[in-house]
Amino acid sequence: MGPSILSGGSASACSFAEQKWNRRVACIAQHVAGGGRFAERASGSRQHRGTACRAAPAAAPLAGLPISLEDCSDADLCAYICRGPLMRKSGIKPEDVLRDLDTWKDLGRKLVEQIGLNVRELTEPDMARLFHYYLPAFMWCWRQLREHKTEHVKKGMTPSALLIGMSAPQGCGKSTLVESLETLFEYVGSRAAVISVDDFYLTYEGQNRLADEHPENRLLELRGNAGSHDLQLGTKTITALKQLTRPGFSLRIPRYNKSAYGGRGDRKDPAKWPEIQSPIEVILFEGWMLGFEPLPTEKVMEVDPQLGKVNEYLKDYHEAWHKHIDSWMVIEVQDPNWVFNWRLEAEVMMRASGKDGMTDEQVEDFVSRYIPAYKAYLPPLYSKGPRGSTPLQLLRIAIDQNRNPLG
Repeated sequence: MGPSILSGGSASACSFAEQKWNRRVACIAQHVAGGGRFAERASGSRQHRGTACRAAPAAAPLAGLPISLEDCSDADLCAYICRGPLMRKSGIKPEDVLRDLDTWKDLGRKLVEQIGLNVRELTEPDMARLFHYYLPAFMWCWRQLREHKTEHVKKGMTPSALLIGMSAPQGCGKSTLVESLETLFEYVGSRAAVISVDDFYLTYEGQNRLADEHPENRLLELRGNAGSHDLQLGTKTITALKQLTRPGFSLRIPRYNKSAYGGRGDRKDPAKWPEIQSPIEVILFEGWMLGFEPLPTEKVMEVDPQLGKVNEYLKDYHEAWHKHIDSWMVIEVQDPNWVFNWRLEAEVMMRASGKDGMTDEQVEDFVSRYIPAYKAYLPPLYSKGPRGSTPLQLLRIAIDQNRNPLG
């Protein structure tokens, strides 16, 4: 038996709701260890609500020692998963985890393989990444898909592909998260297509025309902000993908080459766009500005006078893209300036590996063109959620500066 990933903690430091949740988890962990059956666990007998459960510690993951997923006890793993910061927010109950624990372990092994980790030497950050972040996020997405199908069947309709929009700042790890979600959907037999707002940037010529039309506006000089996308191409791609649910069809989806023209970028030749084969059930649509909504002109002008024109362009994005999104995942950061540090980390690693990378000054200039939009549009996105979203179709994930989930 491998080391425990449970350790004692102070129950008094937890809120009443957290203490109640921890007792519930501890009861289930005890029944896993003792071979208790789900029917017994669900009966609500006094034995299951007794003093042993009330005395359960608030668990914390083992720090400093490698953990073997193969040797970790079911009781420990079940309790560890349930005490992750996303569990209640994602609507996953301890009973759900226990019922599906073999699935959690199987999917965990698949992610270990996909990410390139060692299943017998997982660090605590590895465990948190797998079981407190990526897997709860996938379980939420998977449930969204099941409910999406059910609602269509109830109405006598053929389900379209579920479009999940992921709004997440640059550098926060959304690409790895999306790749993991795509892998897991494929693994469970529900193929997913991945698209990004980056795929719909204007061509090199189109971007130059945009910059020429606004010669004094540095926010529109380069790609990135609202106005630098081909909205019609995005709409056409989204609507076509949502209907790609019957076998025997295919669709080429746009891709963008950021390194073209000395880094200014250009859309790839359509002949080189990847071809998606039907049927697909899920579309993962990610972007740093997905879900941003225009604000009153005076508010954006207070942030940056050059943001006014960007705000005008943003008015067309809901009708073109956002209204097609069925479910939303919003990755929240406390400080948008973290984007600078994350981008700098990436460039330093590139330079260290012998590849061309931006200097610190170039990184600062690059990120500074996005910061005004972050400052203007993130607060309402975080406080209200994306326009048209509902609590049941929205998963909000706060992360820290190390990209760890906070809840």
